Amino acid sequence: MSGARSFGLGAVLTKEFVGPKSGKFLDRVHRFLCAVVVLVSLALPPAALAALTIEIIGTGASQFPVAVVPFRAEDGLAQKITPVIAADLARSGLFRMIDAGGINPVPHEPEQVNHGQWRARGAEAVVIGSVSQLPDGRYDVRFRLMDAVKQTQLAGYVYFARNDNLRLVAHKIADLIYEKLTGEAGVFATRITYVVKRGSRYELQVADADGYNAQTVLASNEPIISPAWSPEGARLAYVSFEQRKPVVYVQSLTAGSRQAVANFWGSNSAPAWSPDGRRLAVTLTKDGASQLYLINTDGSGVERLTHSSAIDTEPNFSPDGRYLIFTSDRGGSPQIYRVPVTGGQPERLTFEGSYNVSPRHSPDGKSFTFIQRNGTRFNVAVQDFATRQVQVLTDGGIDESPSFAPNGKLILYATEVSGRGILSAVSSDGRVKQRLTADAGDVREPAWGPLPKQ
Repeated sequence: MSGARSFGLGAVLTKEFVGPKSGKFLDRVHRFLCAVVVLVSLALPPAALAALTIEIIGTGASQFPVAVVPFRAEDGLAQKITPVIAADLARSGLFRMIDAGGINPVPHEPEQVNHGQWRARGAEAVVIGSVSQLPDGRYDVRFRLMDAVKQTQLAGYVYFARNDNLRLVAHKIADLIYEKLTGEAGVFATRITYVVKRGSRYELQVADADGYNAQTVLASNEPIISPAWSPEGARLAYVSFEQRKPVVYVQSLTAGSRQAVANFWGSNSAPAWSPDGRRLAVTLTKDGASQLYLINTDGSGVERLTHSSAIDTEPNFSPDGRYLIFTSDRGGSPQIYRVPVTGGQPERLTFEGSYNVSPRHSPDGKSFTFIQRNGTRFNVAVQDFATRQVQVLTDGGIDESPSFAPNGKLILYATEVSGRGILSAVSSDGRVKQRLTADAGDVREPAWGPLPKQ
């Protein structure tokens, strides 16, 4: 086993430098099993290459028209800012990108924006900005979001960043634009994790939400399954079969170190983080049946939560930490149940169909996503806790492992196309759809990371 190095992105400092605090355009926009295991270096590569290619195959019912003007002095950068911003916004399915070419002079400051000219092109918002290099080698990146209808400024920020953080800055700018225009948090600066299988080799990878900057966290000739992000986004829990049986590990993405936290007799699987990051819910067979347990993240403090002769598995904490939803066949077929973390009698949540598995809470705790079998198809569905209304969001053949984006607007999941495993995403209303494919291998077991710390 080789050592793993630090993977820190480095500090990106932000500061609001100008602009009103109002204006969200809410009135004009409509709301997505034994090989040696290797811990691989997580240092960022010199170039940000896309490990996943994203294809938009569905859009929102209404798209907001936005123009992104090339930033002043970005042509000499190793990573241009504006193409990333535009790609992020377009990928969300909620924005229609207006061509910014042919405008002369090109506006970079508010007083240079001809609002009537942009309205004539159909733009309701215009993004302008500039890049300049500081004496210490960092870059000063600033942008402004202009309302072309009201002829006012909606946002203005400056970022100070190293060369290797320019892509992250672009994602953060896109997040701010998304938030100002929709009233919801953007998720472009978040990360995802997934497992790629190439021949007999399994790789646990972490990438930006747009598929770039893919890093291999763990590589093995034995299966890796069930990766789960810690609430602060600095650790991953996952299951590895390198010891010829499933063992739960927790790995630091900053230090590269890891620890086996559940390595009991029998099977150890399905880790889920508590909202405070101090405990894990896991599925263990150490006492016989497959049951739910709570453990500390160092493996101590094992506490059995469910007591049945059935298979209880796939736990997931509610956002407030009070409940676990999980899959159980205690009623004769796999269904989804809820139990307080303090223990008690589980409550059955799903009643439509004979097969409902893999539940995950929405970030606001008002609903949960899961996989429902419909005839011979396995699809992503969402159920509201209050009304118990179920909406099936996909129509694929074999969908699995659904995971909410941290703003609750998209659900990432694994599916199969032409016999090959790929990732897809669907909005929580089913309108926006994306397909994420790797250049080689089968991609499975996705999980969407938390919002980055500001």
